Amino acid sequence: MPHPLRQRILISGASAGLGAGMARRFAALGRDLALAARRVDRLGALQQELLAAHPGIRVEVAAMDVDDADSVATVVPQLAERLGGLDRVVVNAGIGRGGSVGTGHAAANRAVLHTNVLGSHAQCEAAMEIFRAQGAGHLVLISSVASIRGMRETRTAYGASKAALNSLAEGIRSDVYGSLIAVSTILPGYIATDINVGRRGPFTVDLDTGVDALTAAIEREPVRAHVPGWPWRPVAGLLRVLPLSVVRRVT
Repeated sequence: MPHPLRQRILISGASAGLGAGMARRFAALGRDLALAARRVDRLGALQQELLAAHPGIRVEVAAMDVDDADSVATVVPQLAERLGGLDRVVVNAGIGRGGSVGTGHAAANRAVLHTNVLGSHAQCEAAMEIFRAQGAGHLVLISSVASIRGMRETRTAYGASKAALNSLAEGIRSDVYGSLIAVSTILPGYIATDINVGRRGPFTVDLDTGVDALTAAIEREPVRAHVPGWPWRPVAGLLRVLPLSVVRRVT
């Protein structure tokens, strides 16, 4: 069965990186967009760019701080009202700057966990309230290949936060199983974005390639997808079974 067209799409963290890239791809597909981020000046510039390139679409923007649950609970329904509803919400906003546990980076690690876990949870609450009222929708959580195994140094808190998203998504999926609400977990590998500066591993792809793969995966509405599929699907399988002594060397 083909998936329904998701015309009205909200993307968080849309001011740069994967979020802005997805906005450009979905705009090119003729979708109406609600874009949210803290850097509203960048959102405004992106809005003008998209409307100039694709004058037939609608683009709404709003400042939203995912660390503030009240901000999320207010902004998401406001954007939904401005678009006349939401068909897809992409929970993308996140940060990744931490350090090895016990080495003086506790505040940075807490910030990663707070933004990536609690901020994503707040977005899921707001999105699912809308989808439950509508009886349909597509919730997308952007996780990471780093969620598959515990990782060292700067990726410890980040990987743990993304592992929490995998479980959160599955719990929501189980809760609405059999309904017209779809839940997808997307696990990107190394894509050249600001969040990966200084720690890009093997098989890193450029932003355009990564965004193309990411958007295509979201459009398929899978339960879970690794992007790009090659090499990250087989790499993910290996990560699950390799001993920690090997995992710590290759990650």
